[in-house]
Amino acid sequence: MMKQLTIIKIGGNVIDHSENLHRFLLDFTALPGDKILVHGGGKIATEMGESLGIEAKMVEGRRITDIETLRIVTMVYAGLINKNMVAQLQAKGSNAIGLTGADGNIIQAKKRPVKDVDYGFVGDLDENSVSASTLDNLLKAGLVPVLCAITHDGETQLLNTNADTIASSVAVALSALYETRLVYCFEKKGVLKDVNDDASVVREVKTDEFEGLKADGTVAGGMIPKLHNAFEAIKKGVSAVYIGKADELAELATGTFGTKMLK
Repeated sequence: MMKQLTIIKIGGNVIDHSENLHRFLLDFTALPGDKILVHGGGKIATEMGESLGIEAKMVEGRRITDIETLRIVTMVYAGLINKNMVAQLQAKGSNAIGLTGADGNIIQAKKRPVKDVDYGFVGDLDENSVSASTLDNLLKAGLVPVLCAITHDGETQLLNTNADTIASSVAVALSALYETRLVYCFEKKGVLKDVNDDASVVREVKTDEFEGLKADGTVAGGMIPKLHNAFEAIKKGVSAVYIGKADELAELATGTFGTKMLK
């Protein structure tokens, strides 16, 4: 029987507020078994850029990563945020190790080709991007990997990569070695029938219901790529994917709360 592994991705609503982050990391530390934490950068990279006179450029909610922006997100994601989390986890008794995709060649991406939009130094992942063996060795050594949203192309270039995609790709890569659960934590209690009503959580969503939920507006904006990543993960061997609120992590990771994605 395979050991269980939980991969958790957290968003800006946790990262941007110190009290939320403290509470989340306590809950994360208390989760039993092997686990990996994946994070982006929240508003901190945008605020840092503005303080340096560099305005964030967005297209359909996605950040354009020019060379100046890449420098900022690398400093913020891989430095300030990642090492702050690692230090907090150590204080809470979790032997964490903070990593970019370049460290140990854990995640090698490809620069996104220019089509309608030039996203700049943004990395896309494929089925060969994640080194499952390296992550497995870290887990076997009793370490808790904390992965930020910076990858590399194997030819010296760092790349900004969507943290939801990283979490999904890591879960898929490790599903050959572990029974992997993927948990997306964000500001809502799950997929909601009414975005303004936290009580309207859709408890389960099947793959064949996804298109209908997009069409009627139940799933919109940033939830679309999140659910797309979730269903891709299930299709490729991840045992379960949950989406819900970070302050309900213990229940969310066992499927008691939030929305569960099904085949």
